[in-house]
Amino acid sequence: MSTTGYESNVILDKLPEHLKQYIKPQNYHDYTAIDQAVWRYVMRKNIDYLSKVAHTSYVEGLKKTGISIDNIPNMYGMNRILKEIGWAAVAVDGFIPPSAFMEFQAYNVLVIASDIRQLENIEYTPAPDIIHEGAGHAPIIANPEYAEYLRRFGEIGCKAISSAKDYELYEAVRHLSIIKEADGTPQEEIEKAEKYIEHLQEHMGEPSEMALIRNLHWWTVEYGLIGTLKNPKIYGAGLLSSIGESAWCMTDDVKKLPYTIQATYTGFDITKPQPQLFVTPDFAHLSQVLEDFANTMALRTGGLPGVSKLVHSKALGTIELSTGLQISGIFRNIIEYDGKPVYLRTIGPTALAYREKELVGHSTNDHAEGFGSPVGKLKGINLAIEDMGPRDLKAYNIFEGEQVTLEFEGGVKVVGTIVTGTRNLRGEIILITFKNCTVTHDDIKLFLPEWGLYHMAVGEQVVSAFNGPADLNSFNLVSHELSPTGKDKSKTSPERQQLEQYYHLVREFRNGANTTISRNKVFYEIKEKFPNDWLLPIELYELAKATNEAKLLEEILKHLEAVKQNNPKVGHLIDDGLALVDQDIVVNQ
Repeated sequence: MSTTGYESNVILDKLPEHLKQYIKPQNYHDYTAIDQAVWRYVMRKNIDYLSKVAHTSYVEGLKKTGISIDNIPNMYGMNRILKEIGWAAVAVDGFIPPSAFMEFQAYNVLVIASDIRQLENIEYTPAPDIIHEGAGHAPIIANPEYAEYLRRFGEIGCKAISSAKDYELYEAVRHLSIIKEADGTPQEEIEKAEKYIEHLQEHMGEPSEMALIRNLHWWTVEYGLIGTLKNPKIYGAGLLSSIGESAWCMTDDVKKLPYTIQATYTGFDITKPQPQLFVTPDFAHLSQVLEDFANTMALRTGGLPGVSKLVHSKALGTIELSTGLQISGIFRNIIEYDGKPVYLRTIGPTALAYREKELVGHSTNDHAEGFGSPVGKLKGINLAIEDMGPRDLKAYNIFEGEQVTLEFEGGVKVVGTIVTGTRNLRGEIILITFKNCTVTHDDIKLFLPEWGLYHMAVGEQVVSAFNGPADLNSFNLVSHELSPTGKDKSKTSPERQQLEQYYHLVREFRNGANTTISRNKVFYEIKEKFPNDWLLPIELYELAKATNEAKLLEEILKHLEAVKQNNPKVGHLIDDGLALVDQDIVVNQ
């Protein structure tokens, strides 16, 4: 164990610091015997059913990734196995920003929320948990074609530009996930949070790139089907980890559609079963659709629409000019002309880079209050500055020591004395530095001589615009504070602690750690003190069935019938649990 609180390895060592801030220790000892029983029930039920309807990679992947039925996976153990397929896993702090989630994937790292759903939410929880992440995502990445899709998705997805409303929705969903899994949260508080999310979803406006690519993520990585429309198989983690929806999705009540780029424009509701699902013929097709979508992103199209997306995001982003110069900051003002940006402006700390490496002398310290520059061609001159050779530059007086007036198409005028030029590896000028410089657009002063040296970016076009900085080292991106790790035992009621102890006794008996306990006594005490608990009686039924204790079996069944009468919502869970036990006994006889 390192000082970071988690065990690193060669893959995790490559993660940038701003991703490491979301990693937290798994704290395996915090899992209670109830948690282990929840994991075991879901996994037993899932594997029984999913072995028939999931893609073949699922069952094979469970073995390859070291995930067992009986025990919640230990992250350190998983990593020892995952490294064989070039991946790693980390425990993270519940919901993390979508761009960070995808960036982890780009580094071949699977993020796993280490918390586990409460017994009360055993079928489904909107909060990320280890059942969803560990039992859903991990097994499928053992398939090489799918693993590469996931990595590529992360690489492209983390560059998608979000809107300011996306950030608001993310915070609201994270809040709901926390309070829904917290002990003792009043129902009215949960309902209030759900209604707020509904309100935000109804007023999102034009979907951002991040919203659109999240749709693709949802309909593939989370809720994807593979094969034919008539005989699809499950590969999406949301379906693989939901014992209710994995069965529901295979019925005719859920419409099956061919997976195309049109899925990008199909929204989803995390609080309800999905009315339709998309079927890909194979994993290779997923990558083709991803590339089709990437071709529509500002990452590849640039231009005025790309810059406008960054302005509306109100977040740190990067534009790249046709010379390769990259400007990273929060973009605010654009002056446009004839459908093109002719002047760009950032506010606050800004950095300049070339090929993802910060230019010397152009850090956020050098541009602490922002950066502005014209973009485009000079007025009346067909040859762009970046395409000018030494003779051309001299002919237009664009060289060191010259007092020059540069008037750009669109009306931006730069007047000053050239100090020096910065060139890229191809020998093209990407930056020109002036002294005594004035920059204007019509009557608006954009830069004044008393502000110091003026650095003018050179580039005829904006060829790319994307989320985040060009050089990750240019900005301090570490601002996330981890929520408290582990369960707050002080908030666990004495009654709950006693119930946990009964589960612990039964677990120890099954594992052979303590075979002296009286299962009859445990059952009678559970029946009396916790008459609504249904999962532990099923575990006792399993043990009694194995030794053919007819009287105890009869009493457990009678008790479970009473539980079903008092709480019909758990009736099918009880029936399925008993059926699994009976089926296992028949198979093993």
